[in-house]
Order: sequence, then C-alpha cells, then structure tokens
Amino acid sequence: MPILETVGLAKRFGGIAATNEVSLAVEKGARQALIGPNGAGKTTFINLLTGVLKPTGGRILLNGADITALDPHHRVRLGMARTFQINQLFADLTPIESIGLAVSERAGGGGDWWRRVGGRATITREIAAIVERFGLTDVMRERTAVLPYGKQRLLEIALAFACRPRLLLLDEPAAGVPEAERHELLATIAALPKDVTVLLIEHDMDLVFSFADRISVLVNGALFADGAPDEVARDPRVKAVYLGEESDV
Repeated sequence: MPILETVGLAKRFGGIAATNEVSLAVEKGARQALIGPNGAGKTTFINLLTGVLKPTGGRILLNGADITALDPHHRVRLGMARTFQINQLFADLTPIESIGLAVSERAGGGGDWWRRVGGRATITREIAAIVERFGLTDVMRERTAVLPYGKQRLLEIALAFACRPRLLLLDEPAAGVPEAERHELLATIAALPKDVTVLLIEHDMDLVFSFADRISVLVNGALFADGAPDEVARDPRVKAVYLGEESDV
C-alpha cells in the first residue's frame, strides 16, 4: 500500500483547473520529486495534500485512510508534515527554543513546554539530537532572525522533522540558499532517515536527480510524466515542456 495516494484530485479556481484530476502514488520510504515549469500547479497540489486547500473533486489517501476532509493539524497527527517555499519561523526564538516548542507540542506540552522539557530527559535528548542532525549546534542559541538563510532552511526542516512524520513534504527547500550554504542543506536532506518518506518539490535539477528515486512531472495542473529519473530525463515530452528543448512528440 502506498503511504500517499491521490485519486482524481482536482482543484478549480473559477474556470482555471489548478489541479486537473491527478492520480499519484508515493511508496513508503520513497525519495520522490515533483517537478514542472512555473505555474504547473505544484504548490497548489501540496496545499491540497496538507489540507490548506480543499479539493473540488477526488480523494487523498494516507496509509490507505481517506484524509480528504481532514484539517491540517489532523493530518500532522497522522504523520504528514511539510515545509514552505517561504520560511514559517519564529524570528525572535532561537533554534533550540523553536525545536523545543515543536517537540513539546507534539508530546502534549503546549504552552507549558519549558517546564515539560526540563522535567523529561527523553524530550531533552530528542531536542539535542534534532539540533545535531540538522547542523544547528553552533547557532542553537542565536535568534532565528539573524541566522544565515541556509540555517533558517535547515531549521524549518528540523521543525517539520520534530513532528515525527512518516511523510515529509519539502517545498523548494533549496530556494534562495546561497551556493556556499547549499552543500550542508543537500547533505542533510540526503541523510534523512529511510523510514521517513519524502516528497520533494524543487527547481534545482542537480538536487532532484541526486536525491530522487522517482520523479513526477506536473504540467498545467495535470500529471504529465511519472517514472524513474533516467526515464524522465530521456522523455522528449518532458524536455520540450520543462527543459525547453525541441520535440516531435
């Protein structure tokens, strides 16, 4: 059973089909990329998956359960987490405070998070492990607002990871990251645990082809191609619409 499946998923804004009856499967443990030209409907598709938008038609299944009508926070509790194209961070908190808040909230601590963190060694160890995994140890007590942009992107992925997702949706994680900081970001994404399935939206083809074991292509809101990276790279239709190459197909 796929961890994620959409069946005829559709979203219309007036006469515009932003998502056009997309049927897509993501297998457990996959490293799958969702690509397509600007305006293809990639972010709309992710917003449908996460409940930010309600579909016009079709279904969304998570581990075989229909989650189409669920609110975003219920989807998080069932194991789905995401990042955004533009960071959604607490600018005045430090990384360790932000991660502490995320871990404590997941564990039921809520607004009482500092007391809960201080009183439970397991939570303290988990926070420390996440800080280390995402390369934030050297900046963990600095305000998020002053962190290099690459570290901010790492922090946002760390916050999603703190939710203990089974499915992690990364919306252009490398967007805007300076070249000098990209290596750490890409290495950290590549090192994510294999029991966390990843669906990646990205324009950086180096990242896509070095990371993904399957690539799905959206064009005009519809699923245009889907397959192994080498198959997609050889597809003349994909080259024509995405890479701007000529094709007779």
